[in-house]
Amino acid sequence: MGSLLHSDTQLKDHSYYEASLTRPAPLGPLAGDVYADVVVVGGGFAGLSAAIELAQRGFKVVVLEADRVCSGASGRNGGQVIVGYASGQSEFERQLGLPAARQVWDMSLAAIDLMDARIAQWGIECERKYGYLYVADSARKARALDADMDAMDKAYGLPTDRAYGAGVRAMIDSPRYVACAYEQRSGHVHPLKYGLGLARAALTLGVDIYEGTAALALEPGTTVQLRTAQGKVRARYALLAGNCTLPAYGPQLAPSIAGRIMPVGTYIVATAPLAPSQVQAMIPSGAAACDNNVVLDYFRFSQDARLLFGGRVSYSSRKPARLQQRMAARMAAVFPQLRNTPIAFTWGGFVDISMNRAPDFGRLGHNVYYLQGFSGHGVALTGLAGQLVAQAMAGEASRFELFSRLRHRDFPGGALLRTPSLVLGMLYHRLRDYL
Repeated sequence: MGSLLHSDTQLKDHSYYEASLTRPAPLGPLAGDVYADVVVVGGGFAGLSAAIELAQRGFKVVVLEADRVCSGASGRNGGQVIVGYASGQSEFERQLGLPAARQVWDMSLAAIDLMDARIAQWGIECERKYGYLYVADSARKARALDADMDAMDKAYGLPTDRAYGAGVRAMIDSPRYVACAYEQRSGHVHPLKYGLGLARAALTLGVDIYEGTAALALEPGTTVQLRTAQGKVRARYALLAGNCTLPAYGPQLAPSIAGRIMPVGTYIVATAPLAPSQVQAMIPSGAAACDNNVVLDYFRFSQDARLLFGGRVSYSSRKPARLQQRMAARMAAVFPQLRNTPIAFTWGGFVDISMNRAPDFGRLGHNVYYLQGFSGHGVALTGLAGQLVAQAMAGEASRFELFSRLRHRDFPGGALLRTPSLVLGMLYHRLRDYL
């Protein structure tokens, strides 16, 4: 899985990523009024990527982060660097046509290349590894996996190595799966180390980053004004890259597009370190993995030999009861050999999903841009999104506009009923997962 949204205090507990490093000293909050060419709301992958690209083009950039840099989505996700989109290619083919869908696919490959280029350019030590396993836990899901992989290879040139039945155990030592497909373009990363590396790069380029600075109100116009508790930023352009449409994360800065995304809670556990030989036996390639269920499991090994196992969903801000025990049971269903392995860390956050699971990039008026709806595929895609916005602000808008042509619908039911509607829909798909 890719991106998680900002977490609330009930979910923001005991993150392995935070425990595995020492953050630099906090950056101070904004105090007073400042002017910039661009003000970015959100200090995660998307906002920092845009800030880097804009600064390299000579723009004066201010980043406003309500908490700490990468304290939300970018520092809490599954760390899975996945080619493509949560929607698959069919949504792009249906809305944009096959030639444009191929352009969008190529951009997802470019997103991974961009991540690797930044890691190399800025010397970001973030435990980057390559390889990805798509796994299926039933005959029906195996047929669907084969059909998807055949279509992706034929139309988009994504080859995979596949295994079935007993042969699966050579690629992943789990009795749960009946088929798997392995590809080498995707992979995984320590997301918080990567995000903090982007922040260091942005600061080096002269970007002003203010932590502990929530954007409270947006005043559009020829000059955009963003008000904070202790000051104001006036800028030619604004980028909303911090889930600014959701009431749960502060004042809604763009209510007209708020109904297009829904926060869905997802959770991760990290085991105590395992023996290197056990890690090698369980997933010999060291790949990240994800099943193809609607309510899916996703997992990978960290550099220090912990299994990071994610899954389960919820539709409220409350942490589910007995979360650690339930996550441990899900993990043991995949890897029975870990049934008695201690769980060292448990944390969670929210995936921002769109109705069609395709990303929602666009512009409000002529100078306010937004990025949302990464739907669990955000680790690499957020970096590309920031680059596309920067290009558009610099007058090179063709790639950004390809995404902005996608039509998105609001979730049904409005603010009060859309969550119950989604719960019913997900329950239906969860039942189908078991068939």
